[in-house]
Amino acid sequence: MATLKRTLSLGSVVLFGIAYMTPIIVLGTFGILADATGGLVPAAYLAAAVAMLFTALSYGNMARAFPVAGSAYTYVRKSISPQLGFITGWAVLLDYLFLPMAIWLIGAAYLHSAFPDVPQALWVLAFIGVTTGINVIGLRLAKTVNGLLMFIQLLVLAAFVGLAIRYVWGDASTPLWSLAPFYKEGAQLPLIMGGAAIACYSFLGFDAVSTLTEETREPRKNIPKAILLITLIGGALFIACSYFVQLAHPSTDFANIDAAAYEIARNIGGDLFVSLFLLGLIVGQFTSGLSAQASASRLLFAMGRDGVLPKAFFGRLSERFSTPVPSIILCGLVALLALRMDVTTSTSFINFGAFLAFSLVNLAVIFHYWLAKKQRGSRALLLYLVFPLFGLASNLWLMASLDHLALYLGAGWLCLGLLYLAVLTQGFRRPPPEMSFEEA
Repeated sequence: MATLKRTLSLGSVVLFGIAYMTPIIVLGTFGILADATGGLVPAAYLAAAVAMLFTALSYGNMARAFPVAGSAYTYVRKSISPQLGFITGWAVLLDYLFLPMAIWLIGAAYLHSAFPDVPQALWVLAFIGVTTGINVIGLRLAKTVNGLLMFIQLLVLAAFVGLAIRYVWGDASTPLWSLAPFYKEGAQLPLIMGGAAIACYSFLGFDAVSTLTEETREPRKNIPKAILLITLIGGALFIACSYFVQLAHPSTDFANIDAAAYEIARNIGGDLFVSLFLLGLIVGQFTSGLSAQASASRLLFAMGRDGVLPKAFFGRLSERFSTPVPSIILCGLVALLALRMDVTTSTSFINFGAFLAFSLVNLAVIFHYWLAKKQRGSRALLLYLVFPLFGLASNLWLMASLDHLALYLGAGWLCLGLLYLAVLTQGFRRPPPEMSFEEA
């Protein structure tokens, strides 16, 4: 079997993870979080970061035990059972398959705010058409410009925060350092946790670096470190940015909560900055959607190639472009659901799959280290029992905090996975096919 060259350092892997998380998304979903939390967006990000930190520790421990590219799917399969491993992979598939839909919906919402005469549905269709076309042809061009586009995105984010600080500084009635964005009288924990459940959307991808295991030097050491660093850096970035933006706009009143940062940008920077902000956000959403659709199609192809999904459809590559065209087109068709959904429901729906997979990874740590290997001692008690239990509990709490429609859709996806698993395993009488991953 062909193997990949180990060329990536710890720094390279961390940069990949931060880029995958699309830092400017903290602005893209700001209005939704402000509305959900009553103006306590940084508090929601803080709660989400704590929950994700425990899960990142569990991912790091499992990546050390199983340094393969299969991530959560492999961890649960090898530690608990093949059937539960399949359900984990099915939950991860929900993230991958529906993530492009949410990304393009956010971008379309902002473009619609800038150009209200153009229907939002038209922007959604444009995103789907352009990115699907590029992914069918191949990503050689996209890889060439992705670094530049990421740099533009970070510059716009830095400018937004800088202008927010200047705006607050110029308002003598508002101190630059305040606990108001984290707590106010009458604040309710369920509202903050509901916001945190949405805020976790910004963290999706911290675990994606595990797919680089075969290309990373010293993966047993560097992949766990990278996962933890990405979560810490991403969490700090999201909390800091949302803090200053919340200070600049403490109100929860917006003409359109799906595109609230567009209004804030005009307030703190004027019409010129609004144009620059919109450019940065659309660049971020475009590159993120391109990568998400490419990743989803490759996962579907791998599952088709190994017989986990129907091989005749999913396991095919285009003879002309050498890309998984059926899977790419399916991702585009699934994204058409964005025409019937709002940003809050779409991001929450995706988070259902993430929380389910994260919960099972935390459980896998307990099964592998505490029950199977019987690791004991005070350090083992914390790392392999207490911390994973905190991670499991926090993810289940966040899942229960999702909006009701997202829970119904997520439960429907889970039931569909269980039904397919029953067919695949002839009534659960044999294990499901295993996806092939190279061990590092």
